[in-house]
Amino acid sequence: MSDTKHDGAARAAQASPALHVMRDALRLIGRFWPLTLFATVMGCIGGFSTAWLLAAVNDGLHEAGGVSERTAWSFVGLCVLTVGGNLVAGLANSVVGQKVIAALRKDISSRIVCAPLAAIENYRVHRLLATLNGDIDTISAFTFNFSSYAIALALTLGCIVYLLVLSPVLFGLAAFAIFAGLLMARWARRGWNRYYDKVRDAQDDLQKQYRSITEGAKELRMNRGRRRRVFAAQLGGAVDLIASLKTRAMSLFWVHESTSSVLFFVVIGLMVVLQHRLGVASSVVSGFVITLLYVKGPVQQLSSALPALGQAQVSFKRIAELSAEFRNNEPDLLIDAPDAPLPAFESLALRHASYAFPAPSGARGFALGPVDLEVKRGEIVFIVGENGCGKTTLIKLLLGLYAPQEGELLLNGQPVTHEGADAYRQLFSAVFADYFLFDDFVSDDAANMQLARDALARLEIAHKVSVENGAFTTTDLSTGQRKRLALVQAMLEARPVIMLDEWAADQDPTFRRVFYRELLPELKRMGRTVIAISHDDRFFDAADRVVRVSDGHIVSITDGKQGGAVEEMRASAA
Repeated sequence: MSDTKHDGAARAAQASPALHVMRDALRLIGRFWPLTLFATVMGCIGGFSTAWLLAAVNDGLHEAGGVSERTAWSFVGLCVLTVGGNLVAGLANSVVGQKVIAALRKDISSRIVCAPLAAIENYRVHRLLATLNGDIDTISAFTFNFSSYAIALALTLGCIVYLLVLSPVLFGLAAFAIFAGLLMARWARRGWNRYYDKVRDAQDDLQKQYRSITEGAKELRMNRGRRRRVFAAQLGGAVDLIASLKTRAMSLFWVHESTSSVLFFVVIGLMVVLQHRLGVASSVVSGFVITLLYVKGPVQQLSSALPALGQAQVSFKRIAELSAEFRNNEPDLLIDAPDAPLPAFESLALRHASYAFPAPSGARGFALGPVDLEVKRGEIVFIVGENGCGKTTLIKLLLGLYAPQEGELLLNGQPVTHEGADAYRQLFSAVFADYFLFDDFVSDDAANMQLARDALARLEIAHKVSVENGAFTTTDLSTGQRKRLALVQAMLEARPVIMLDEWAADQDPTFRRVFYRELLPELKRMGRTVIAISHDDRFFDAADRVVRVSDGHIVSITDGKQGGAVEEMRASAA
């Protein structure tokens, strides 16, 4: 259902990956530009001071009568300036790097929180986790070493300037090696990026297989054939592919590294051999040799940064793709403002509403609607129908989690706008079939905590879990008990409407009857409106209305009392 849509968004995002990478990087770094500028200046000072220090050492070696006091003090001062500049640049760059990573984590998380639910569902959980963990960790590793890369770059530039001033002739010879090294680095980097792009795709699949062996642990123990296939072919295949691709990428790196070293030594050898033919003084040659041997370390450090830079660039591109897919987010979801009072609720309705999912490859896409449905305050409404008929999609439209692609969602007869969707959703508490159980409470005042304790006792789980410091003491319960705990959370929210998706499916027969015969009527007496998805036809009479859905359409809306009586007579006859 999501692959077609994702492919289109991915192609759009990949159309200008460099633009996305630079835009996002500059947007994040731009928040800290004063510190970034300060670190850059100090790094340059440290780099040029190092080059000046090498010049002072070379002059001292050839100074007549030994090292002068002036040279000695210059050496000390330049040492302090070099070490101080590099230290300050390293600390400042480390701070900037970690601030960028923190901002990046918050930025991506905010996009996910504010993204439409359909976009999150389409993107797939394993791909989100790969971005939140793998991509950000990759960028974090690069930024952790960014200060040393920046210092190495500044030092290299300083040494190049010194070599140019020392002898333009010898610098021309060295420039040939530098240019050849840059061409090789460009060739190697293209290969790294190509391989790391494939690695990143394989990491998405690896995250999927990790979920298979953890969330599917019970099923794998029950099926030997599937267990072997998942571990050996699927997970093992992804692991082996990543290892193979990274090996090829690092092979390129070591070929480039070795060739660069050969070029360095060839240039030094040529300078020594040709110094008399070129008419260059031995002091100048020794200065070149000392500087080249020294700068070889920073150059190798910069060279080793290229694979990390390639991985970081691929990760930034993936983050740009996620940002592009989650661009149409809802406004103001994370604004820290006082909660607005809930809108008055008399009725909510769908009018000629439709929602269609993209068709997966080789299959027909599912579509709901057009549907018309009204729910009035104080009603108990059951949504019923076979699996896959569209009940959950209908519920998500009613709750404002999906926006109708055609038709309208109405509150008290007025359309719910995109800007007002979040306020509308605050009318609802919900326990979905695939619910997530939070262990803490939004409100932890004493009265709320007492209500929680009373609800735990009423739902017969007080002997397993209690409330301490505004949270449940445990959520490690059976499936049915966890669902009761989720219901406690929903009840404590005290919203006008409560939605329950197959809530009773995991309860024992006794408690299932308690739910339909006692809890639902009690919620109604409390003034709550209840919308429930149910397959328990024996208890349809507990509803005021039963809405039957089939193949994406509402086929009937009946009185619950009459429908329930008919179903019970059929069950008795059987």
